[in-house]
Amino acid sequence: MHDLQKKLLNLSSKSDIFNMTLRDIGEAIGEGRENPQKIKHHLQQLVKKGVFRSENGKYQRITENNNKSSSGLISLPIFGSANCGEAISFADDHVEGYLKVSPRIIANKKNIFVVRAKGNSMNKALVNGETINDGDYVLVDSEKKHPENGDYVLSIIDGLANIKKFKEDKERGMIILFSESSSSYDPIYIHRDDQEFYSVAGKVVGVLKS
Repeated sequence: MHDLQKKLLNLSSKSDIFNMTLRDIGEAIGEGRENPQKIKHHLQQLVKKGVFRSENGKYQRITENNNKSSSGLISLPIFGSANCGEAISFADDHVEGYLKVSPRIIANKKNIFVVRAKGNSMNKALVNGETINDGDYVLVDSEKKHPENGDYVLSIIDGLANIKKFKEDKERGMIILFSESSSSYDPIYIHRDDQEFYSVAGKVVGVLKS
């Protein structure tokens, strides 16, 4: 974890940062008031990791209490859409909203976020018995960034989100991303050293039908 993110975590354990401006937060952690966008970037990274939540430009650390509604439901952040064909949907740090689910659905995992599936190129994939269809809510575990062959993953390719089946061809030094669909889609080939434009955001661990 980045040192600045550690400072933000430490500050949030002592202060209510929800009512602080980005400049106030920067000053409180010793980064000054001149770089609010830098503070925002790292707060958003903590949101993606499931540590913080965002609401109307304000940030709050997720705890046992504030992650649950009065009914005991968990609020999972929704990070927009992820394409199930070519990588054409933008993947950014903007939280569109929160999906309320029972804790039993996510088996008490703490680092789950949600994307909406776009397209049907994964409509034959089976995740815990569920296919991935256009409009479905896809649950992603952000802790699982080192997938095994056969895992379904949320990849970030040139800043765009994409859901595919993962395979690493170690002999050829490539990562191959496959569709599983009733239609024909070409695989995506990534050299394993091309980390500047490819990364795994997490493993797909569940699908909730829209």
